[in-house]
Amino acid sequence: MDIIQVITRELNVEKWQVEAAVRLIDEGCTIPFISRYRKEATGTLNDEQLRNLNERLTYLRNLEDKKAQVLGSIEEQGKLTPELKKQIEAAQTLVVVEDLYRPYRPKRRTRAIIAKEKGLGPLADIILLQMIKKPLEEEAKAFLSEEKEVKTTADAINGAKDIIAEHISDEADYRIYIRKKTMDKATICSTARDEKEQSVYEMYYDFEEPVKKLAGHRVLALNRGEKEKFLTVKIVAPEEDIIRYLEKQVIVRDNPNTTPVLKEVVEDSYKRLIGPAIEREIRSALTEGAEDGAIHVFGKNLEQLLMQPPIAGQVVLGWDPAFRTGCKLAVIDPTGKVLDTTVIYPTAPTNETKIRVAKETLKKLISKYHVTLISVGNGTASRESEQIIVELLKEIPEKVQYVITNEAGASVYSASKLATEEFPNFDVGQRSATSIARRVQDPLAELVKIDPKSIGVGQYQHDMNQKKLGEALNGVVEDCVNKVGVDLNTASASLLEYISGISKAIAKNIVAYREENGRFQTRRELLKVAKLGPKAFEQCAGFTRITGGKNPLDATSVHPESYDAAKKLLEKLGYTPQDVAERKLTGISRQIRDYGKLAKELEIGEPTLRDIVKELEKPARDPRDEMPKPILRTDVLDMKDLKEGMVLKGTVRNVIDFGAFVDIGVHQDGLVHISEMSEKFIKHPLEAVSVGDIVDVRVLGVDMKKKRISLSMKGISK
Repeated sequence: MDIIQVITRELNVEKWQVEAAVRLIDEGCTIPFISRYRKEATGTLNDEQLRNLNERLTYLRNLEDKKAQVLGSIEEQGKLTPELKKQIEAAQTLVVVEDLYRPYRPKRRTRAIIAKEKGLGPLADIILLQMIKKPLEEEAKAFLSEEKEVKTTADAINGAKDIIAEHISDEADYRIYIRKKTMDKATICSTARDEKEQSVYEMYYDFEEPVKKLAGHRVLALNRGEKEKFLTVKIVAPEEDIIRYLEKQVIVRDNPNTTPVLKEVVEDSYKRLIGPAIEREIRSALTEGAEDGAIHVFGKNLEQLLMQPPIAGQVVLGWDPAFRTGCKLAVIDPTGKVLDTTVIYPTAPTNETKIRVAKETLKKLISKYHVTLISVGNGTASRESEQIIVELLKEIPEKVQYVITNEAGASVYSASKLATEEFPNFDVGQRSATSIARRVQDPLAELVKIDPKSIGVGQYQHDMNQKKLGEALNGVVEDCVNKVGVDLNTASASLLEYISGISKAIAKNIVAYREENGRFQTRRELLKVAKLGPKAFEQCAGFTRITGGKNPLDATSVHPESYDAAKKLLEKLGYTPQDVAERKLTGISRQIRDYGKLAKELEIGEPTLRDIVKELEKPARDPRDEMPKPILRTDVLDMKDLKEGMVLKGTVRNVIDFGAFVDIGVHQDGLVHISEMSEKFIKHPLEAVSVGDIVDVRVLGVDMKKKRISLSMKGISK
């Protein structure tokens, strides 16, 4: 198989682009580096295309390795025919390779193997030939043997039937046909184990849907319902059609002595061997497809969350809400330093005195540290805490706003080894409140400290292949961190390790070097860090930033390998590197008439030149600035305040396969179903919204009992 050719066709790009990308990946270059600094080589393939390419490359290389292993194993057995070799080499998927290998794979002792050991293989061959003239019982007498425990003709015939059943089951062409037929025509059914038991799976208590139409989120819901023992799930295949097909393949002569036996064998082979295996395969393939879809959505949501714009220059009060144990507070200065922490008890079980004391404490903190923003976690007691904050804001002269912050993962972080190292003297509540405050100041820098799976913007994340999910989400974090860039002199080790080419160990070494030698003055200084060699420097340098260093270009995303070209460009346009630091280069793109000609003069590629110009115009621009800003609130609504038809502003908190959850300022997020998102048809909610989007929604209905809010984005006049 020509792997390059296959990927070229699948990605719909040029062959030379794929060859270049594969070469760079094999040289140890990271995806962010190739995407940003090797545009000429790959014909500007973006990071998403490159990750898909890398994923397919890994799969197809594994496929080729598997083929080589299978061919070696069959050849060792002396059973490799030219035809079989050709079939294996032409296989496009691991499933087909496994099908072809099945008859030759070393098996545990099956009924068929035991029958062969008893010398019943020739009897099976006689039956399959379908040419015997006398009753089968007569033929079977020749195979009776006390020694081999074949005591009756029935024993002999049953043994031969087992051999034929396995032979049918091992036939690759039959399996390929049955698999396709089942995928096309089968339905998936689920029933309740106990119809009276209430659960979130009630809509699946009597459920049936064609396999090929089953949506990914339904697959994952059925899997979980089955796992939690609420549901029984099975695939109902077109059994009659399949058995008819098998009979047609196996019974080639109408022989009254063999046809009835072969009909029995065909049914046994399908029901006992083929059917259950195909069902497992299809369930597994459905799960894999559903997981891939969910991982993709999770990745897109995570990217939006990580790329939320920082709210800079504010003193923030982080509020981790709780009932019995009290609300934990942490005051953070604009650089993220903790100024103060305390606990207040304004939520149940409480009384007037406790509420008054809590408000007094808050007033003192706001006045003492000039707090301008309160960041409230959206977990338990968030709604009650919000009520207290709104009352407080009306009582104080200072202008303070508040924001509801997604606190998913804050408790995971607060109990982690990293949090213990960062705040050894804090308890988990203080750490959590600090994390909730820092999330609004710099969401990216804070959220990278948390395992991406613990950031609640997916669905069924705990049911999936954790390795695959982890790799995909780490890829998203890596892309986001590298898009934004990292300040070498302020970044934590947990942020640095996501930079292209930097491992966990090197990230720690960078922080250790900084603590020992003071601020980095140039990017080149990185080469003095332990274990950071030239290759790692090439990969990471462009994504690091040094503000106020010796070279103004170190504060930009221009790669050191392009510094000479950047300096020549500045000279040509009549500027100096110092002008970059002073941001005097706005509008230089308008001075360049012919990018192609200028790129040749500077001996660089045109895409690189365009990137350099863009960066010099706006040095160290933050791509997050273009994202929607969080809604800052000063008032609060209750669920019972909601009326049908009410139009509100909200923030998209999570996007899933069938809709999006929107925070409209009440404790419960509302659901906008996919059918209520757009006037035009959309296949997936991500076509209409992303996490962090600010949207106008209309209230369709409120179910107080189930605590559900239905929302619509349709028919709202702007």
